[in-house]
Amino acid sequence: MAGDTHTSDAREAAALLSWWIESGVDVAIGEEPRDWRRRPPPAQAEALMQSVTTENEAIPADFVAFRSWLEESTDLPLSASAARRVLPRGEAGAEIMLMTDVASSEDDGEPIGGEAWLLTKRMLAAIGFSADQAYLANLSCFSSPGTSLGGADLERCVEIARQHIALVAPKRLVLFGDGPSRAFLGGTVTQRRNKIHKVEGARTIATFAPRWLLQRPADKALAWRDLLLLMEE
Repeated sequence: MAGDTHTSDAREAAALLSWWIESGVDVAIGEEPRDWRRRPPPAQAEALMQSVTTENEAIPADFVAFRSWLEESTDLPLSASAARRVLPRGEAGAEIMLMTDVASSEDDGEPIGGEAWLLTKRMLAAIGFSADQAYLANLSCFSSPGTSLGGADLERCVEIARQHIALVAPKRLVLFGDGPSRAFLGGTVTQRRNKIHKVEGARTIATFAPRWLLQRPADKALAWRDLLLLMEE
């Protein structure tokens, strides 16, 4: 029995050493034994946490202060020297708010620009709104070519955008495209369209972005149904 025990111990030790080597631990890192299961003292643990995390700026709770913050802060997702700041357009209490994805180079520094904006104005007019009655915003107020929005940046953008919607307090909200639809409703436009949702108290739909509709005109009929649903009481 004793021989079997020694053999078993040797096999376990060999297996453990083999796992360490495969994981890249092939050199000694200390002369003294260390209890790796022991938690560090509270002060040391707090210092370790502070060394690997950074605290974001507080999001202003006032509309005017919030807009100034968007104009000036560098503590915003996608903020970089090569990024272009794209600011929202409109006034608080808007009849309708349009939330779209990160602006592209085709948007000319506007939340929605170029031919997509011309189509957007026609869509608004079709449901009885002028462009001046709409509030336009992007998920991020920075446009950075070649940069995708995801992970912690996306989480921060959603946090900021929710506060944005709450401060604007629109009667109706349109989520244009898969980016905003996933961010707020947890699914693509195809999965979330043709339904009424609530985001920060606003009556909300998800539908195809204007630039998508320019490339796929056949989906305009579906977008029109979504807009009619938004206007139902």
